[in-house]
Amino acid sequence: MPRDHEPIIPSLKIGSLHVKLPIIQGGMGVGVSRSGLASAVAKAGGIGVIASVGLGLLTEGLKQQDVMSANCGVLAEEVKRAKETSRGAIGVNVMAAVSDSASLIETAVESGADILFLGAGVPRLPPSVASRLNEIPTHFAVIVSSLRAMKLIFRLWSKHYSAVPDAVVVEGPMAGGHLGFRKEQLSDPGYSLEVILPAVVAEAARVEIEHCKSIPVIAAGGIYTGSDIHKMLSLGARGVQMGTRFAATVESDASDEFKQAYVKSSKEDMVIIDSPVGMPGRAIRNRFTEDVALGLKKPFVCPYKCLTACDPETAPYCIASALVRALRGDLENGFAFAGANAWRVDRVITVNELIASLVDGFEQPAYAGCE
Repeated sequence: MPRDHEPIIPSLKIGSLHVKLPIIQGGMGVGVSRSGLASAVAKAGGIGVIASVGLGLLTEGLKQQDVMSANCGVLAEEVKRAKETSRGAIGVNVMAAVSDSASLIETAVESGADILFLGAGVPRLPPSVASRLNEIPTHFAVIVSSLRAMKLIFRLWSKHYSAVPDAVVVEGPMAGGHLGFRKEQLSDPGYSLEVILPAVVAEAARVEIEHCKSIPVIAAGGIYTGSDIHKMLSLGARGVQMGTRFAATVESDASDEFKQAYVKSSKEDMVIIDSPVGMPGRAIRNRFTEDVALGLKKPFVCPYKCLTACDPETAPYCIASALVRALRGDLENGFAFAGANAWRVDRVITVNELIASLVDGFEQPAYAGCE
């Protein structure tokens, strides 16, 4: 139905970066969110995000020693393509836990990324970036799962860089992929996003006064509808990050088979797996995840030492290779990461259709007790 008014959903401002909608598409590796998806989200008024991890694995025929160097080259191409295609806000997600995080951060900045989302550990900036934080136009957001983690990162940045991040993404236990919680915390109401978020918002407000800058808090993990966005903003967030909803869109860079894994899944298929890096992760149950749960090892040759905490000699499987296979549609020899609400996806839609439904849902929030 055509609109006869501008949406009431607020815009989002992070430093000098101003976008029409407070919606950030989460970075999804390996290769699920590249320039195709990111540019579509940016065109629609949100922030599109390219996941930087393991992009070199998507280049056929590379020798093991060449994969890491290819990561940066592919990332630069993806950022350039996304910015040329969308003319909107393009971000890059970089995991602190990957062995080439410093190079990826440098590449993203030099490629003109509007904002970097740094997570999966304590993010540190390479000297070439840290020394000119006040000169480069790129903004920096850190991803945390607790108030304690936020305080630690902000303290370290203030000490080493004489600056603090431009935004904070607080990710709750309903997120997909690697999770910053212990297994027993995932079902503990005391660690829900609704509990964690207000404390992070309060700390951000305190730091804003101390550093004389705006530090918006972005809520992430389990956000599925426009009314969910409304709820998060009512709790003090100024935006949301969503991965699962965008993974199964037409513009998603994953294969049709990958997207159909979401469509065909049930609530019981949302399972917690043990990652080779010692963290729990949420994925869609299939034969691969069941084999791993039974303790069956999946022999592999390490494509490159992508994660600093992974020991190829003892790891039961290669998570990078498993995710690449799933991306390409081989769900027998890989698996798909997904958020807790992935089972609610019932069809593949376009990014524009998804954004429109989120805006409509925000304008007419479904409160408890109302249909």
